[in-house]
Amino acid sequence: MAALGWLTPRRRSATARSVLAGEAAAEAARKTSLQLEKEREEAAEAAAAEAASEEPEFPVAGDDRAAAFFDLDNTVMQGAAIFHFGRGLYKRKFFQRRELARFAWAQAWFRLAGVEDPAHMQEARDSALSIVKGHKVSELMSIGEEIYDEYMADRIWPGTLALAQAHLDAGQKVWLVTAAPVETAAIIARRLGLTGALGTVAESVDGVYTGKLVGELLHGPAKAEAVRALAAAEGLELARCAAYSDSHNDIPMLSLVGHPYAINPDAKLHKYAKEREWRLRDYRTGRKAVKVGIPAAAGVGALAGGTAAAVALHRRRR
Repeated sequence: MAALGWLTPRRRSATARSVLAGEAAAEAARKTSLQLEKEREEAAEAAAAEAASEEPEFPVAGDDRAAAFFDLDNTVMQGAAIFHFGRGLYKRKFFQRRELARFAWAQAWFRLAGVEDPAHMQEARDSALSIVKGHKVSELMSIGEEIYDEYMADRIWPGTLALAQAHLDAGQKVWLVTAAPVETAAIIARRLGLTGALGTVAESVDGVYTGKLVGELLHGPAKAEAVRALAAAEGLELARCAAYSDSHNDIPMLSLVGHPYAINPDAKLHKYAKEREWRLRDYRTGRKAVKVGIPAAAGVGALAGGTAAAVALHRRRR
Protein backbone atom coordinates (compact mmCIF):
# COMPACT_ATOMS: atom_id res chain seq x y z
CA MET A 1 0.00 0.00 0.00
CA ALA A 2 2.90 2.28 0.72
CA ALA A 3 3.87 2.02 -2.90
CA LEU A 4 0.58 3.64 -3.91
CA GLY A 5 1.13 6.77 -1.83
CA TRP A 6 2.31 8.79 -4.80
CA LEU A 7 -1.10 8.29 -6.45
CA THR A 8 -2.99 10.41 -3.81
CA PRO A 9 -2.51 14.16 -3.01
CA ARG A 10 -0.47 14.93 -0.02
CA ARG A 11 -2.85 15.64 2.81
CA ARG A 12 -2.37 18.83 4.74
CA SER A 13 -1.79 18.77 8.44
CA ALA A 14 -4.69 19.30 10.85
CA THR A 15 -3.34 22.74 11.70
CA ALA A 16 -3.27 23.82 8.05
CA ARG A 17 -6.81 22.59 7.49
CA SER A 18 -8.03 24.53 10.51
CA VAL A 19 -6.43 27.69 9.24
CA LEU A 20 -8.03 27.21 5.82
CA ALA A 21 -11.47 26.58 7.38
CA GLY A 22 -11.16 29.65 9.58
CA GLU A 23 -10.14 31.88 6.70
CA ALA A 24 -12.99 30.59 4.53
CA ALA A 25 -15.50 31.15 7.33
CA ALA A 26 -14.24 34.67 7.93
CA GLU A 27 -14.49 35.53 4.25
CA ALA A 28 -18.01 34.10 4.03
CA ALA A 29 -19.02 36.01 7.15
CA ARG A 30 -17.71 39.24 5.71
CA LYS A 31 -19.60 38.73 2.46
CA THR A 32 -22.79 37.81 4.35
CA SER A 33 -22.44 40.83 6.61
CA LEU A 34 -22.07 43.15 3.63
CA GLN A 35 -25.11 41.59 1.95
CA LEU A 36 -27.22 41.88 5.11
CA GLU A 37 -26.15 45.48 5.59
CA LYS A 38 -27.14 46.25 2.00
CA GLU A 39 -30.54 44.62 2.51
CA ARG A 40 -31.10 46.58 5.74
CA GLU A 41 -30.26 49.85 4.00
CA GLU A 42 -32.64 49.05 1.14
CA ALA A 43 -35.42 48.14 3.59
CA ALA A 44 -34.86 51.36 5.54
CA GLU A 45 -34.97 53.43 2.36
CA ALA A 46 -38.20 51.72 1.28
CA ALA A 47 -39.78 52.33 4.69
CA ALA A 48 -38.74 55.97 4.62
CA ALA A 49 -40.17 56.40 1.13
CA GLU A 50 -43.46 54.78 2.19
CA ALA A 51 -43.66 56.94 5.31
CA ALA A 52 -42.97 60.04 3.25
CA SER A 53 -45.80 59.15 0.86
CA GLU A 54 -48.30 58.74 3.71
CA GLU A 55 -50.04 61.79 5.14
CA PRO A 56 -48.96 62.53 8.72
CA GLU A 57 -51.44 62.08 11.51
CA PHE A 58 -53.96 64.90 11.62
CA PRO A 59 -55.09 66.71 13.65
CA VAL A 60 -51.86 66.85 15.62
CA ALA A 61 -52.51 66.24 19.31
CA GLY A 62 -51.40 69.06 21.57
CA ASP A 63 -50.88 71.60 18.79
CA ASP A 64 -52.34 74.68 20.47
CA ARG A 65 -51.32 76.89 17.54
CA ALA A 66 -53.92 75.09 15.41
CA ALA A 67 -57.72 75.28 15.37
CA ALA A 68 -60.60 74.16 13.16
CA PHE A 69 -63.23 76.34 11.48
CA PHE A 70 -66.52 74.80 10.33
CA ASP A 71 -69.13 76.34 8.08
CA LEU A 72 -72.61 75.60 9.43
CA ASP A 73 -75.27 75.33 6.70
CA ASN A 74 -75.08 71.98 4.88
CA THR A 75 -71.63 71.34 6.37
CA VAL A 76 -72.46 70.73 10.02
CA MET A 77 -76.23 70.85 9.66
CA GLN A 78 -78.65 69.90 6.89
CA GLY A 79 -80.30 73.02 5.51
CA ALA A 80 -79.99 76.64 6.54
CA ALA A 81 -79.99 77.63 10.21
CA ILE A 82 -81.77 80.91 9.48
CA PHE A 83 -84.69 79.03 7.92
CA HIS A 84 -85.05 76.68 10.88
CA PHE A 85 -84.88 79.68 13.19
CA GLY A 86 -87.57 81.36 11.11
CA ARG A 87 -89.82 78.30 11.41
CA GLY A 88 -89.52 78.50 15.16
CA LEU A 89 -90.35 82.19 15.23
CA TYR A 90 -93.35 81.66 12.97
CA LYS A 91 -94.64 78.97 15.31
CA ARG A 92 -94.45 81.57 18.08
CA LYS A 93 -96.35 84.08 15.91
CA PHE A 94 -93.45 86.49 15.42
CA PHE A 95 -94.56 87.05 11.81
CA GLN A 96 -97.19 86.13 9.25
CA ARG A 97 -97.54 83.23 6.80
CA ARG A 98 -96.39 85.39 3.87
CA GLU A 99 -92.98 85.87 5.48
CA LEU A 100 -92.73 82.17 6.26
CA ALA A 101 -93.25 81.49 2.55
CA ARG A 102 -90.21 83.65 1.79
CA PHE A 103 -88.13 81.62 4.22
CA ALA A 104 -89.48 78.39 2.72
CA TRP A 105 -88.58 79.48 -0.81
CA ALA A 106 -85.02 80.29 0.17
CA GLN A 107 -84.69 76.94 1.95
CA ALA A 108 -86.17 75.01 -0.99
CA TRP A 109 -83.67 76.62 -3.36
CA PHE A 110 -80.84 75.83 -0.98
CA ARG A 111 -81.81 72.15 -0.73
CA LEU A 112 -82.41 71.66 -4.46
CA ALA A 113 -79.47 73.62 -5.81
CA GLY A 114 -77.11 72.80 -2.95
CA VAL A 115 -75.64 76.30 -3.08
CA GLU A 116 -76.05 79.57 -1.28
CA ASP A 117 -77.64 82.13 -3.54
CA PRO A 118 -76.61 85.66 -2.51
CA ALA A 119 -79.98 87.15 -3.50
CA HIS A 120 -81.87 84.60 -1.43
CA MET A 121 -79.52 85.09 1.48
CA GLN A 122 -80.04 88.86 1.27
CA GLU A 123 -83.81 88.35 1.32
CA ALA A 124 -83.57 86.03 4.30
CA ARG A 125 -81.35 88.53 6.08
CA ASP A 126 -83.73 91.42 5.52
CA SER A 127 -86.68 89.34 6.65
CA ALA A 128 -84.89 88.21 9.79
CA LEU A 129 -83.82 91.75 10.70
CA SER A 130 -87.32 93.12 10.31
CA ILE A 131 -88.69 90.28 12.44
CA VAL A 132 -86.29 90.68 15.37
CA LYS A 133 -86.33 94.49 15.40
CA GLY A 134 -87.53 95.76 18.78
CA HIS A 135 -87.11 92.39 20.51
CA LYS A 136 -84.71 91.81 23.37
CA VAL A 137 -81.54 89.85 22.70
CA SER A 138 -82.19 87.75 25.82
CA GLU A 139 -85.67 86.87 24.54
CA LEU A 140 -84.35 85.62 21.20
CA MET A 141 -81.57 83.67 22.92
CA SER A 142 -84.08 81.86 25.10
CA ILE A 143 -86.30 81.07 22.14
CA GLY A 144 -83.26 79.98 20.14
CA GLU A 145 -82.57 77.23 22.67
CA GLU A 146 -86.08 75.87 22.14
CA ILE A 147 -85.84 76.15 18.36
CA TYR A 148 -82.58 74.20 18.35
CA ASP A 149 -84.27 71.26 20.07
CA GLU A 150 -87.32 71.46 17.82
CA TYR A 151 -85.78 71.88 14.36
CA MET A 152 -81.99 71.63 14.38
CA ALA A 153 -80.75 68.90 16.72
CA ASP A 154 -81.80 66.04 14.44
CA ARG A 155 -80.29 67.67 11.36
CA ILE A 156 -76.66 67.56 12.46
CA TRP A 157 -74.40 65.56 10.11
CA PRO A 158 -72.83 62.87 12.36
CA GLY A 159 -69.78 62.55 10.10
CA THR A 160 -68.93 66.24 10.31
CA LEU A 161 -69.50 66.19 14.05
CA ALA A 162 -67.00 63.33 14.30
CA LEU A 163 -64.41 65.44 12.46
CA ALA A 164 -64.99 68.32 14.87
CA GLN A 165 -64.67 65.95 17.80
CA ALA A 166 -61.31 64.73 16.47
CA HIS A 167 -59.98 68.29 16.73
CA LEU A 168 -61.40 68.67 20.23
CA ASP A 169 -59.84 65.36 21.29
CA ALA A 170 -56.50 66.65 19.97
CA GLY A 171 -56.82 69.62 22.32
CA GLN A 172 -57.68 72.15 19.61
CA LYS A 173 -60.41 74.78 19.56
CA VAL A 174 -63.26 74.35 17.10
CA TRP A 175 -65.29 77.31 15.82
CA LEU A 176 -68.43 77.58 13.71
CA VAL A 177 -68.21 80.23 10.97
CA THR A 178 -71.60 81.14 9.53
CA ALA A 179 -73.78 83.84 8.03
CA ALA A 180 -76.42 82.91 10.60
CA PRO A 181 -76.93 85.31 13.54
CA VAL A 182 -74.10 84.98 16.01
CA GLU A 183 -76.57 84.29 18.82
CA THR A 184 -78.02 81.31 16.94
CA ALA A 185 -74.54 80.10 15.98
CA ALA A 186 -73.40 80.34 19.61
CA ILE A 187 -76.32 78.19 20.76
CA ILE A 188 -75.50 75.51 18.18
CA ALA A 189 -71.79 75.60 19.04
CA ARG A 190 -72.51 75.20 22.74
CA ARG A 191 -74.97 72.36 22.17
CA LEU A 192 -72.40 70.51 20.05
CA GLY A 193 -69.65 71.06 22.61
CA LEU A 194 -67.61 73.30 20.31
CA THR A 195 -65.50 76.25 21.39
CA GLY A 196 -67.65 79.05 19.99
CA ALA A 197 -68.96 80.69 16.85
CA LEU A 198 -68.33 83.46 14.39
CA GLY A 199 -71.62 84.75 12.96
CA THR A 200 -73.41 87.77 11.61
CA VAL A 201 -73.72 90.45 14.28
CA ALA A 202 -77.04 92.31 14.51
CA GLU A 203 -76.89 95.72 16.13
CA SER A 204 -78.51 96.09 19.54
CA VAL A 205 -78.89 99.07 21.87
CA ASP A 206 -79.50 98.45 25.56
CA GLY A 207 -80.12 94.77 24.79
CA VAL A 208 -82.75 95.47 22.08
CA TYR A 209 -82.27 94.75 18.36
CA THR A 210 -82.35 97.83 16.13
CA GLY A 211 -82.99 95.98 12.86
CA LYS A 212 -79.52 96.83 11.49
CA LEU A 213 -76.33 94.86 11.04
CA VAL A 214 -72.85 95.64 12.31
CA GLY A 215 -71.01 95.67 9.00
CA GLU A 216 -72.50 93.12 6.63
CA LEU A 217 -73.59 89.51 6.45
CA LEU A 218 -70.74 87.16 7.43
CA HIS A 219 -70.54 85.52 4.03
CA GLY A 220 -67.83 84.74 1.47
CA PRO A 221 -64.77 86.97 1.95
CA ALA A 222 -66.17 88.25 5.25
CA LYS A 223 -65.76 84.75 6.71
CA ALA A 224 -62.10 84.72 5.73
CA GLU A 225 -61.62 88.09 7.41
CA ALA A 226 -63.33 86.83 10.57
CA VAL A 227 -61.10 83.74 10.68
CA ARG A 228 -58.01 85.87 10.08
CA ALA A 229 -58.96 88.27 12.87
CA LEU A 230 -59.74 85.48 15.34
CA ALA A 231 -56.51 83.66 14.50
CA ALA A 232 -54.52 86.82 15.24
CA ALA A 233 -56.34 87.34 18.53
CA GLU A 234 -55.90 83.70 19.56
CA GLY A 235 -52.27 83.42 18.47
CA LEU A 236 -53.04 80.72 15.89
CA GLU A 237 -50.90 79.80 12.90
CA LEU A 238 -53.27 79.54 9.93
CA ALA A 239 -50.99 77.15 8.06
CA ARG A 240 -51.61 74.64 10.86
CA CYS A 241 -55.38 75.24 11.01
CA ALA A 242 -58.19 73.42 9.20
CA ALA A 243 -61.39 74.71 7.61
CA TYR A 244 -64.48 72.82 6.45
CA SER A 245 -67.24 73.93 4.08
CA ASP A 246 -69.72 72.76 1.45
CA SER A 247 -69.84 75.95 -0.61
CA HIS A 248 -67.62 77.53 -3.24
CA ASN A 249 -68.53 80.82 -1.59
CA ASP A 250 -66.21 79.77 1.24
CA ILE A 251 -63.15 79.25 -0.96
CA PRO A 252 -61.57 82.41 0.54
CA MET A 253 -61.83 80.87 4.01
CA LEU A 254 -60.70 77.42 2.86
CA SER A 255 -57.72 78.91 1.01
CA LEU A 256 -56.65 80.74 4.14
CA VAL A 257 -55.69 77.60 6.10
CA GLY A 258 -53.18 74.83 5.62
CA HIS A 259 -55.77 72.04 5.82
CA PRO A 260 -58.88 72.80 3.73
CA TYR A 261 -61.73 70.27 3.53
CA ALA A 262 -64.68 70.16 1.12
CA ILE A 263 -67.65 68.64 2.98
CA ASN A 264 -70.81 67.81 0.97
CA PRO A 265 -69.38 70.11 -1.71
CA ASP A 266 -71.38 71.89 -4.36
CA ALA A 267 -70.26 71.33 -7.96
CA LYS A 268 -67.96 74.35 -8.12
CA LEU A 269 -66.23 73.56 -4.84
CA HIS A 270 -65.89 69.88 -5.77
CA LYS A 271 -64.10 70.78 -8.99
CA TYR A 272 -61.95 73.41 -7.29
CA ALA A 273 -61.00 71.02 -4.47
CA LYS A 274 -60.09 68.13 -6.79
CA GLU A 275 -57.86 70.36 -8.90
CA ARG A 276 -55.94 71.34 -5.76
CA GLU A 277 -56.04 67.89 -4.14
CA TRP A 278 -57.99 69.13 -1.14
CA ARG A 279 -59.66 66.57 1.05
CA LEU A 280 -63.23 65.66 0.12
CA ARG A 281 -65.96 64.00 2.13
CA ASP A 282 -69.63 63.64 1.33
CA TYR A 283 -72.25 62.60 3.89
CA ARG A 284 -75.30 63.12 1.65
CA THR A 285 -75.34 59.55 0.33
CA GLY A 286 -74.36 56.09 1.53
CA ARG A 287 -71.44 56.00 -0.87
CA LYS A 288 -67.93 56.05 0.43
CA ALA A 289 -66.24 59.41 0.41
CA VAL A 290 -64.02 60.40 -2.46
CA LYS A 291 -60.56 59.84 -1.10
CA VAL A 292 -58.26 62.72 -1.84
CA GLY A 293 -55.65 62.55 0.89
CA ILE A 294 -58.11 61.86 3.73
CA PRO A 295 -56.09 62.00 6.97
CA ALA A 296 -56.11 59.41 9.72
CA ALA A 297 -58.61 61.31 11.82
CA ALA A 298 -61.11 61.16 8.97
CA GLY A 299 -60.26 57.62 7.86
CA VAL A 300 -62.96 54.99 7.59
CA GLY A 301 -62.13 53.20 10.82
CA ALA A 302 -61.61 56.34 12.86
CA LEU A 303 -64.67 57.94 11.36
CA ALA A 304 -66.90 54.99 12.19
CA GLY A 305 -65.85 55.01 15.83
CA GLY A 306 -65.73 58.79 16.00
CA THR A 307 -69.17 59.13 14.48
CA ALA A 308 -70.76 56.80 17.01
CA ALA A 309 -69.04 58.55 19.89
CA ALA A 310 -69.87 62.01 18.59
CA VAL A 311 -73.53 61.17 18.04
CA ALA A 312 -73.80 59.67 21.50
CA LEU A 313 -72.15 62.73 23.03
CA HIS A 314 -74.40 65.05 21.01
CA ARG A 315 -77.48 63.25 22.29
CA ARG A 316 -76.30 63.46 25.88
CA ARG A 317 -75.75 67.21 25.50
CA ARG A 318 -79.31 67.61 24.28
